[in-house]
Amino acid sequence: MMQGRGHHLTLRRLLGRALAAGIVLSCAPAGAAQCMPASAGSGIPGWPAWEGFAKTFIADSGRLTDPSPASGQTTSEGQSYALFFSLVANDRTRFEQILRWSENNLAGGDLTARLPAWSWGRKADNSWGILDDNPAADADLWIAYTLQEAGRLWQRPKYTALGQNLAERILREETVVLDGIGRLLLPAPSGFQPTAGSARLNPSYMPLQLLRRLAAGSSSDESKAQWTQQVRSTTRMLIESAPRGFAPDWIGYTSARGFTPDPDSKAVGSFNAIRTYLWAGMLATDDPVRATLHKTFLPMVQLTARNGVPPQRVDTSTGSVEGSGDAGFSAALLPLISSISGATATQLQRGRIAAREPLARSDNYYEQVLTLFGLGWADGYYKFAGDGMLRLRPACNAN
Repeated sequence: MMQGRGHHLTLRRLLGRALAAGIVLSCAPAGAAQCMPASAGSGIPGWPAWEGFAKTFIADSGRLTDPSPASGQTTSEGQSYALFFSLVANDRTRFEQILRWSENNLAGGDLTARLPAWSWGRKADNSWGILDDNPAADADLWIAYTLQEAGRLWQRPKYTALGQNLAERILREETVVLDGIGRLLLPAPSGFQPTAGSARLNPSYMPLQLLRRLAAGSSSDESKAQWTQQVRSTTRMLIESAPRGFAPDWIGYTSARGFTPDPDSKAVGSFNAIRTYLWAGMLATDDPVRATLHKTFLPMVQLTARNGVPPQRVDTSTGSVEGSGDAGFSAALLPLISSISGATATQLQRGRIAAREPLARSDNYYEQVLTLFGLGWADGYYKFAGDGMLRLRPACNAN
């Protein structure tokens, strides 16, 4: 375990340097009467961090590239996050480019006919195309949600219809009803249900905000009931799979034993689990399970406050930790820390983020995704309402 006192001193120095350099670290409170400045000459509300991210990772075609694999890989996860961020930034041009590339290259040209493939890149024969056609359910969930919210915010019925169609397909192909818990989201259509009464699950794939909103926007009473059931079963899963207050990357489930450590990743909570804290931290203040989940994950917040940095890896069965999470981990924990621990602990993590290189200079795709999510929420660019509806900061030039 890391020594807390030394890390607090180091982070205080980082915080002081950031403040001396004029870096703004304060969080914009929810509901603050602030607005996004317009990009020069475009009338598009600006989000500088998004612009830096987009210029680094997204081609004019709308394809987001993760530069870390040699294959120049693009994933449906990356495309889904980019689609969401472009909606938050009111960047309609990039939104359409990202959507079009995803549909043409990951869904065979028709998102109404199939779920997008998970991975695309350079093949062994040096051609380019789909590397793994098994869809990723978390990406599909974000795309369906973002399309429906884009349809509402931009008054584009075609986006709403496409999002509803995708949500229906997710229900049919990527959810399962398990005895003793109810309906839950499988990570993908194939490979995660070894027997009829068991499943391998990823808690970070199931943001409650998205499930609530897809229930509200359902095109039928049946699908609304199925999404609503998932809210209940997912809440149980998040609580019961974290008995010591630490979220796991992966878990197993059987009706006889309930939630158990995953046979492959054991009880580890790391790069997947960090998103579970992020989604929980961003729940609306009037969400009925917010207080319960914040209490569930209090040990993670307390550990981070004590050591000054989030752990990179936690044994969720014992609570032992190793390593230090990067700045993206700090950003992902900002919503939860700010809600539970207050300004001082929040500023310490923001100091870690500010001390990192600017978004435009980094090639760590995942770290920057977490930073956009965490800082975007903390700085008031977006919030989630109690029913999962997306609330955006108004444009300064809005009438």
